Amino acid sequence: MTDTAPDPEDSEEEEQKRKFREALERKRASQADATAARGGKDTGKVHGARGLARSRRSFRRKTGG
Repeated sequence: MTDTAPDPEDSEEEEQKRKFREALERKRASQADATAARGGKDTGKVHGARGLARSRRSFRRKTGG
């Protein structure tokens, strides 16, 4: 004798998951639109290194004493 009615908790979880998925899809769509508007260029906040950070850093291990 199984109950075929869905649990209220399960339906609430599914509803919440659906809302999160929809919000994520909206966010991704808005980001895709912004990237397309910029011509698909670099979308990160840091666009280039400045000063000494441009050159490759070298690390040397101390030897001896």
